[in-house]
Amino acid sequence: MKFNHLIQINDPLNPLIDPLMREQLWRGLVMRAEAPKLFMPHLDDCRLTDKSMDNVRRELRYGDLVIHDRVTYLPQIQVLYEVPAQGDIPPSRMSMTIEEPQAGLLFVRFEYDDGHPEDEDGAEAFYNQFRRSAYEAADIDTIRIIRELTLRGALH
Repeated sequence: MKFNHLIQINDPLNPLIDPLMREQLWRGLVMRAEAPKLFMPHLDDCRLTDKSMDNVRRELRYGDLVIHDRVTYLPQIQVLYEVPAQGDIPPSRMSMTIEEPQAGLLFVRFEYDDGHPEDEDGAEAFYNQFRRSAYEAADIDTIRIIRELTLRGALH
């Protein structure tokens, strides 16, 4: 299943939304990669290994399930998550890309590729629609948490 959606970050027409600066948004997206328990309460543990300026390898624990992945940074633009095939898990990718169609008007495009073929039958289409909804809800939460962290001064 391939899926993408866009979340608007700044809305100059809505004074109720505090605008985020690109740097704050970027730091929040990196924090999601490097401190994922802040964003995923169901995650039991995360160990970072081989950390550098442009990528980090992680070991994520969900109960008995352990997933290894690599997160690559294209500074101020994109955070790319890549999960290699492991056990019953096919390779998959997810990216968060900052888009700025005009100065100060920020969006984040979330793109998913779960490694499964695009052909969907009835049951698979139903589950994929559920997955899309879950991904979108998690991504909305990510932006909400980044906003909260910014208000607390954690991303300045």
